[in-house]
Amino acid sequence: MAKNYYELHVAGCTRQLPIIKLNDDLAIAGFVILGDVDIVSATARELVKKMPADTDVIMTAETKGIPLAHEMARLSGMKQYVVARKSVKAYMDDPIWVEDESITTAGKQRLYLSAADVALMRGKKVLLVDDVISTGGSMKALKALAEKAGAHIAGQAAILAEGDAAKREDIIYLAPLPLLKPEDAE
Repeated sequence: MAKNYYELHVAGCTRQLPIIKLNDDLAIAGFVILGDVDIVSATARELVKKMPADTDVIMTAETKGIPLAHEMARLSGMKQYVVARKSVKAYMDDPIWVEDESITTAGKQRLYLSAADVALMRGKKVLLVDDVISTGGSMKALKALAEKAGAHIAGQAAILAEGDAAKREDIIYLAPLPLLKPEDAE
């Protein structure tokens, strides 16, 4: 359990994020939007202002990006958005997949899209959305999956850009989030 906190200010919201030691060399501020209606609403409003005007579809991966993608789609007047699933569900006919690896998930995992999602995205301009972009591994997997589905990438957006991701010019984000030292968690 983290004893220290990182104070985050984004889209008019302030949150105390627990500092979590990942290994002997790295700690992160634990940012979880699930269940936080105010931060999802406020950050979605700000991201919609920054998203490419020609975006046809919003796509995210399970799980933490779902409320953000939902609210961004709603605010944009979109009737649907796409969620890349972490496992094949019974309702998913003829799924396609790619492998994913991120710093917050142990080991490799796969992301899947159903044939219906592929049909929705094919030939469309897709905005990839997540809560945090850090190493870029999750976005790379989302991009590969969207391209495999025949989509064109309109952009990549997140609430926070963690560590070196904040130096990137090819992503849309609202605030930086530093990578921390393990001793910050003590």
